[in-house]
Amino acid sequence: MNRLCVFAAQGFGAGKIRFAPGTFGSIVGIAWFFLLILSQSLSFFIVGTVAGLMVSIWCCGVAERELGQRDPGSVVLDEITAMPVCFTGWLMWYWSVYQTLPDPGYFTRPASLPMHLITFGAFRLFDIWKPWPIRQSQNLSGGLGITLDDVLAGTYAALVAGATACVMGPRPM
Repeated sequence: MNRLCVFAAQGFGAGKIRFAPGTFGSIVGIAWFFLLILSQSLSFFIVGTVAGLMVSIWCCGVAERELGQRDPGSVVLDEITAMPVCFTGWLMWYWSVYQTLPDPGYFTRPASLPMHLITFGAFRLFDIWKPWPIRQSQNLSGGLGITLDDVLAGTYAALVAGATACVMGPRPM
């Protein structure tokens, strides 16, 4: 069971990529976001996001112990499970305009690319830069410290994405 947990914590292999494993984990996180949004259910999206974060806390803690390192670079499940958090600002904006979740095709339209890049870029920036209180959250032990910094970076990215969506207006449709 521990090996399976380490495999999951390492992003099912994405964390083993030597160059920018966190970025590759974040790309896998976009797939996790798409999987959650396919349901077209806000409840499913919220429950799936929270459940993913709980699994991340547990598996990242196991991986830290098994690998014998504090917050190993190969552990990227935290980036994967935080990616839906990043998109909540954009989703909340969409919900405020249309009172529904967007269909999955909304996110694959070419007009959505700038918002994807802004959301993804903001997350990677905050995850690397670690402004207050992101850096301080890493002092928490085990999987909680590993995962919480990405949740906080995702929250900052969600604020950027939501503000950007407000400025860009009701596109793409």
